[in-house]
Amino acid sequence: MARAIHVFRTPDRFIAGTVGEPGDRTFYLQAVHDARIVSVSLEKQQVQVLADRMGLLLEEVHRRFGTELPPEDTELGDTSPLVMPVDAEFRVGTMGLGWDADAGAVVVELLAVTEAEFDESVVLDDAEEGPDAVRVFLTPIQARQFALRSEKVIAAGRPPCPLCGVPLSPDGHMCVRTNGYRRGEIFGNGPEFGEES
Repeated sequence: MARAIHVFRTPDRFIAGTVGEPGDRTFYLQAVHDARIVSVSLEKQQVQVLADRMGLLLEEVHRRFGTELPPEDTELGDTSPLVMPVDAEFRVGTMGLGWDADAGAVVVELLAVTEAEFDESVVLDDAEEGPDAVRVFLTPIQARQFALRSEKVIAAGRPPCPLCGVPLSPDGHMCVRTNGYRRGEIFGNGPEFGEES
C-alpha cells in the first residue's frame, strides 16, 4: 500500500500541545493550513528532542549559510490551544529534520511507527514505499516559535522534585535521594532536618 505524505509548505501553524491533566497528558503535534488540520501523537521526550534539535539546526544554518537567526527571546505569537477535536493520523516513530536552502525553510518530517523494516533514506524523500508521514516547511521564525512554545508546553506538566528532578505526583513521591522515604514524611508536616521536635 502506498504511503500517505501530508505536506504543509506554508502552514498557518505548527505547534506542540497536550490533551489531559499533568501526569496524564498526551502530546500532539498539529499542522494547520486553512481548513486542513493534521495531528500526530508522540512522546514528551520526542517533543523535547525536536525543539532542542530545531534550535541547533538554526544555529548551524546561520554558521554555514549566514542566514539571519531569529533571536532566542522571540515573542511567542501563537498561544492558542490545539484545534479540537484532536484526531491523530498516527503515532510518531521516526523524526527527520533538515534545511531546504532553496525554500529557506526548516523541514520537519514525522514518520509513523511501523513494525515493518524500512530504508531510512525515505526520511525527507517522496518514496512510494515506507511509513505514512507529515512533512512541514517552517520559516526560521516559525521554527524558533515552535521550539519556544514546545518548551512551555513541556514545562507545564507536574513540578519536578527539588532533590532528584523526577515529576511529583499528588499522591507523594518516592525520592531516591531520601533513601526511599516518602517526600511528605520528611518535608511535609514534621520538623526539618537539623530541627528539634
